[in-house]
Amino acid sequence: MSESISQQEPQAPARTNVVRSAGIVSIAVFSSRITGLVREQVLAAMFGAGQVFDAYRIGFLIPNLTRDLFAEGALSSAFVPIFTEYLAHRSKEEAARLANLVASAIILVVGTICILGVLLSPALVNMVAPGFHDTPGKFELAVELTRIMFPFLVLVALAAQAMGILNACNRFGVPATASTMFNIGSLTAGLLIGKVLGPHIGVSDIHGMAWGAVIGGALQFAWQIPALRSAGFRFRPIIDWSDPGLRRIAWLMGPAILGNAAVQINVTINNNLASRLGDGPVSWLGYAFRFMQLPIGIFGVAIASATLPAISRSAARQDFAEFRETLSKSLGMVFLLTVPSAVGLAVLANSIVGAVYEHGKFTAFSTEQTARALAWYAVGLIGYSAIKVINPAFYALQDSRTPMIVSFGSIVVNFGVAVMTVQYFGWGHSGLALSTSAVATFSAVALFVIMRNRIGGIYGRNLWASFVKISIASAVMGVAIYGSSFGLHKAIPNHKLAAFADLAFTIPMGMTVLWLACRALNVPELESAVGALAGPLRRRLPFLRGPAA
Repeated sequence: MSESISQQEPQAPARTNVVRSAGIVSIAVFSSRITGLVREQVLAAMFGAGQVFDAYRIGFLIPNLTRDLFAEGALSSAFVPIFTEYLAHRSKEEAARLANLVASAIILVVGTICILGVLLSPALVNMVAPGFHDTPGKFELAVELTRIMFPFLVLVALAAQAMGILNACNRFGVPATASTMFNIGSLTAGLLIGKVLGPHIGVSDIHGMAWGAVIGGALQFAWQIPALRSAGFRFRPIIDWSDPGLRRIAWLMGPAILGNAAVQINVTINNNLASRLGDGPVSWLGYAFRFMQLPIGIFGVAIASATLPAISRSAARQDFAEFRETLSKSLGMVFLLTVPSAVGLAVLANSIVGAVYEHGKFTAFSTEQTARALAWYAVGLIGYSAIKVINPAFYALQDSRTPMIVSFGSIVVNFGVAVMTVQYFGWGHSGLALSTSAVATFSAVALFVIMRNRIGGIYGRNLWASFVKISIASAVMGVAIYGSSFGLHKAIPNHKLAAFADLAFTIPMGMTVLWLACRALNVPELESAVGALAGPLRRRLPFLRGPAA
């Protein structure tokens, strides 16, 4: 359908509210991702990349797969639009009752899944990582860790619902910092159980970190309870499977679970192949993707968290002009923040991994292998972040089938690229990172095209113009940071010292070059992004304010 159908210039208030909310979430998520990186740094120093951490990675991955199925993925996307509709058109008591119905269902249904997961852990590990049988004790360790960490699923499901409630009430800060509490709690508890208590109670360091993950999940949920009470929501157990609101959420979740299942099939395929490549690849891929979670969380998840309640309200009012405006501006912001991030991650991969992880048992060889994976993961960063925004937009329209269909199409893309790059090209774990990026790019493009046709355009010409300008500015930045990085590594013979110097000098220099290039190209999203992040400082520090317009 033509892009020109009744599309006027987007209005400032809708854009400003979403960008401001995204700015709040970005700052909170930045804290989460940094503490998560510190947690990974400690794990890397303690266990390196090999048999023990491969087993831990799979043990944590399996409940995470089901978390994406039943918690943060399907549940959040289905719950928020319906709950927002209740807040807009019904009484707060009815909205609170719906929230309690969903929480009670989570405890019963997801709790049952946790019990089954503990019992079936050997079969699950065998499905995800059959190659672990080749190393004595590795498979058994992965099963033990999976059983310990499976209860994490029900805790994070409750935390995801709490986040949805607070976001629908336009409260973004507390839920965005909840994962920071997980990182701090899991690391502190893990070290306490493994290092301090472990020698006295017969618990190893890696088992201590597994128990720490469960305690961190409990803290992630508990952190949001005071904010829920402040918003007027208190948990009261209630079961009514015939409730229309609960049924609508379950109806939306059905296709969403199937769609997310396709994503988990891709993850299972890739880890299955990685487990057959020996000790290390599972860990290298996991460490590399941790860096991807930083921009995805700060930009993609933050913008999506702020966008979903706004477009849900627009959809509930049948105001599709506002829906298009909000979605278009959100995608433009995603482009501004993720295109240069992808270039930076690819160019500076070795320095980033070396500076953060190369300590203790994490060797220079692991740095090189992790950096290779990170560079290929960076290719899909734009797609990853765009999906975080576009996918929930379909759920706001109460269409969960389209994302499901696209997800199943991604299985073909992932399997084809993974098998071709690993078995025929011999690219090993780097090929698996590339296949993941190919899936993200395919899914983002497919969802964008379908949504554009569905709602009569998403200001495509404006988005394309912004994307081209941002890409040119990012290319200029990429050339600058490559030259800086190359020069510093040549000038400083010590690899680790060069990595730290590279990040300390090159990243600020690259950001400056990017800002100047975007200003020169008149990128429209630049001022909105700067305002969202610098607004609080400008209000408190008058000397940071620019001249009046």
